[in-house]
Amino acid sequence: MNPIDAAFQKLRSTGHKAFIPFVTAGDPDLDATAALVRELSARGASLIEIGVPYSDPIADGPVIQASYTRALGRQVRLGDIFDMAARLSASAPAGSLAPLVAMVSYSIVYRHGPDRFVAEARRAGFSGAIVPDLPVDEAAELAAVARRHDFKLILLVTPTTPRERAVEIARLSTGFIYFVAVVGITGERASIATTVADQVRWLKQQTTTPVCIGFGISTPDHVRTLAAVADGVIVGSAIVRRVAEGAARPTVQVVQEIGDYVSTLAAALKG
Repeated sequence: MNPIDAAFQKLRSTGHKAFIPFVTAGDPDLDATAALVRELSARGASLIEIGVPYSDPIADGPVIQASYTRALGRQVRLGDIFDMAARLSASAPAGSLAPLVAMVSYSIVYRHGPDRFVAEARRAGFSGAIVPDLPVDEAAELAAVARRHDFKLILLVTPTTPRERAVEIARLSTGFIYFVAVVGITGERASIATTVADQVRWLKQQTTTPVCIGFGISTPDHVRTLAAVADGVIVGSAIVRRVAEGAARPTVQVVQEIGDYVSTLAAALKG
């Protein structure tokens, strides 16, 4: 069974929801990324998203855009990320790492070659990929490649997605469906629109695939509110910002502090 499916199956059997943190690969460097993955896995992460740096922002807010720029400035490339993930997976005790999910632009997948990308990602230890700029109308080929490799293809539904289209996205997505909580780009928000809960409830009635909510989530209150309707919550910009703010300090200290922050969110999710 794919590790993402296994993770959600276990969560459902215990009545818990998924906590999914996001980190940018190579920010501040790939050793720090590996350390963060180990720490977040130990601090309650159910899955971990690893962002593949890309020069042209898709839905990324200024915090994640800046992290991608820093990583690209250090010449971090897809092969380096796969190598890091492979070393991390090989060196970690069995069962100690949360399943890894790449957040990657379809431009990178296409340039690499979909079959080659999926095969190499799987060998490196990734269990799936979120491809935010891949329209559902053009996703059938990559979905077929992913199925052949037992690799999950995760697509996005937004608050403005027409319902008919949302159903088609839900049909093609595997692993989980990424529901975008806000209209616009990623980034921390003071509050999440109350309509999100109704939209997620409706979407969950259309599919058996887990639905997880991301964009704008940064506080325990956000987590508690959204956990009532979703199968999981995704936190990205708040973590990436903390990485950037700690750039001048020892990595081990920053990783520990981010672990403490993530623990508070994971605890709120369980609560």
